[in-house]
Amino acid sequence: MRAWPARALFLAALVLAAGLRFPELAARPMHADEAIHADKLGALLEGGGYAYDPAEYHGPTLYYLSLVPAWLRGAHRYADLDEVMLRAVPAALGLLLVAAHLAARSALGTWGAAVAALLAALSPAMVYYNRDYIHETALVAFTFGLLLAGWRYARRPRTTWAVLAGTCAGLMVATKETAVLALGSMAIALLATALVGGSPSLARLRQGARRRDLLLALLAALATASLLLSSFLRRPEGLLDGVRAFGMYAERARAQSWHVHAWDYYLRLLVHFPAEGTPFWTEGVIVALAAVGATAAWIARDHGGASAGVLRFLSVYTLALLALYCAIPYKTPWCVLGFLHGMILLAGAGAVSLLRSGPAWRRAGIGLLLAAATAHLGWQAFAASFRFAADPRNPYVYAQTGTDVFTIAGRLEELARAHPAGRAMPVQVVSGENVWPLPWYLRRFPAVQWWTGISDTAPVAPVVLLTPEMEPALVRRLYDLRPPDERELYVSIFDRPIELRPGVEIRGYAARSLAESARR
Repeated sequence: MRAWPARALFLAALVLAAGLRFPELAARPMHADEAIHADKLGALLEGGGYAYDPAEYHGPTLYYLSLVPAWLRGAHRYADLDEVMLRAVPAALGLLLVAAHLAARSALGTWGAAVAALLAALSPAMVYYNRDYIHETALVAFTFGLLLAGWRYARRPRTTWAVLAGTCAGLMVATKETAVLALGSMAIALLATALVGGSPSLARLRQGARRRDLLLALLAALATASLLLSSFLRRPEGLLDGVRAFGMYAERARAQSWHVHAWDYYLRLLVHFPAEGTPFWTEGVIVALAAVGATAAWIARDHGGASAGVLRFLSVYTLALLALYCAIPYKTPWCVLGFLHGMILLAGAGAVSLLRSGPAWRRAGIGLLLAAATAHLGWQAFAASFRFAADPRNPYVYAQTGTDVFTIAGRLEELARAHPAGRAMPVQVVSGENVWPLPWYLRRFPAVQWWTGISDTAPVAPVVLLTPEMEPALVRRLYDLRPPDERELYVSIFDRPIELRPGVEIRGYAARSLAESARR
């Protein structure tokens, strides 16, 4: 095959990846998890440092990377941050991930790498979560970096590649605790491929790998993870917390919660997610092509320029990682990205295998089918990230904040314009449950008070947001416990029921005088 069409495909993949990841980053409401991560970044930005919490929040790589766009935009406080600043980080990492397939040409073949880049650019799950301020995209990017550096070392052992591989492994550990699943799957795949044999590169690796290089790789991994988890040695206890985190993750993986799903949850997300009035949600073409690529790795003689050893490694790695995630009852949909990227790499080889076999008429038919399926992936990616970005009918929407949060924020801005103190007006938020991402949307209101119940003695703020179960206590405080001459009528600030996310209603009340001033 000629080289220029493959280069054109790489370029198309990059253009499509950028076009799907960067526009309208502020349009979708912030997820609760995104808002919590933004709060962590705010503390780091304001000089509060980063304290690794082994029970929650994951590692700090996302936050340290986010300092770059924050500084470039002149943000020095939590209140200065915005959605574009935050989500641009995973979007850029997602684009970098697509571009990195260029470095996989010697492993997957030029066309296999180009097809994989296109699939990574258009995968609805990849696009959706590359626009999410969470750790998963960074974890997948660093994992791919480790795979690429490891392959380069296997081909030609050099200290530079060993150190780079170790650094990527350290970044994985410092990003998210699930890195241990990817690293464990790599170890299983290396063992299985070594036992089967048949890979010249792996044979050279066994013969040429130098103990010094392996030691330097391990040291690079430990140094990278240790520096980040310990906040650059300012908090040494973070090193111990990093070890404890894996045990805590194991406990959470077995815990009973609403995040517990059946073993085939991830496969159902990828193969088909039925929902009326939406596109036909499926990434089945990636799954099917991955199966073809994995099969070809073990039985085909011609791999289209790809390394048989690499494809065998990827087939075992991807299957092992998928099996581990399926076996863990605690499931969240963004975890699909790890083994999905393994499938994408195999799918590139699978597509090439199909397009190189059989008579010309069959190859042409397969090419047309693959082109149509790829176009459908792109349409789904657009629909998922723009038209149905916060719609529960989207397979990748999960505990997503609804668009009503914009109504809450807008109404408070109107009230603040009518209050003498402006945004410094007192606001009380009263709830016994998780009301994230409200702290994000109220970050520019410095006088917000967060209560878990209504006080019988503390003054009531001119604006109160609360969940319905707190309403009777508010009524009692306003009208039963106040002397008649001190009572002021509070009126609803919303003209319809408002939900923070599905099943979590928020009600709002303001002193009548303030509400009437805001309407003038």
